[in-house]
Amino acid sequence: MDASVIIETEELTKTYKNETAVDRLTFTVNQGEIFGFLGPNGAGKTTTLLMLLGLTEPTSGKAKVLGMNPTREPIKVKSKIGYLQENMGFYTDLNAFQMLRFVAELNGLSGTEVEGRIESALETVGLAAESGKKIDAYSRGMRQRLGLAELLIKDSKVAFLDEPTLGLDPDATNRMMALIESLCRDKKMTILLSSHMLHQVQKICHRVGIMIKGRMVAQGPMDRLAKEKLGIGQEKYSLEELYMKYFQEA
Repeated sequence: MDASVIIETEELTKTYKNETAVDRLTFTVNQGEIFGFLGPNGAGKTTTLLMLLGLTEPTSGKAKVLGMNPTREPIKVKSKIGYLQENMGFYTDLNAFQMLRFVAELNGLSGTEVEGRIESALETVGLAAESGKKIDAYSRGMRQRLGLAELLIKDSKVAFLDEPTLGLDPDATNRMMALIESLCRDKKMTILLSSHMLHQVQKICHRVGIMIKGRMVAQGPMDRLAKEKLGIGQEKYSLEELYMKYFQEA
């Protein structure tokens, strides 16, 4: 495995009875990039994430995250990566500082260094002024940012983000996407971003993969895919237009 490749799958397949959710999936995500993982509901994106996390076993094929097999070494993989789900679960009777301290303890962190790490994480995600409020009073956007703060507490090298802007208003969406971009740029975090927000994905992702009916129908830099599929060189294009072209042909 190339040292610059952080996530790698080869012919990764998951079947449930007679249905194939993920069909011979092969792709890579490189160190320090944001990879946009695109596709309609039911395309197999979440199932893929669960296999990469070691939360479900593939039927066949291979997967590696940070050089580790998530099926054979799920605990090691989970200790190095972060996962932001569509609906993050928190103890809502705690405030943000208490919640992050609990996360730190779960990950074997303690001492005075933890307090500083929590304060830094809250500052990074823009929740320092709200850290004393109970999470029950947080908006959805604030809860999603708190989820990103958990990744910083763990010092995650890789982040799997599953629809992180779902249900957010435009301002909260822009703020979340800017934060994700900064985690990659400033914290050197490698990010696999599953999202329907194609306009936002186009602005921050280095490469994309388009999944339809369990299969990866295209992957690569968006400019190259646009040239191959739409015949567009330096002209302006939208990722939505490119995505729909692949979707209609699938």
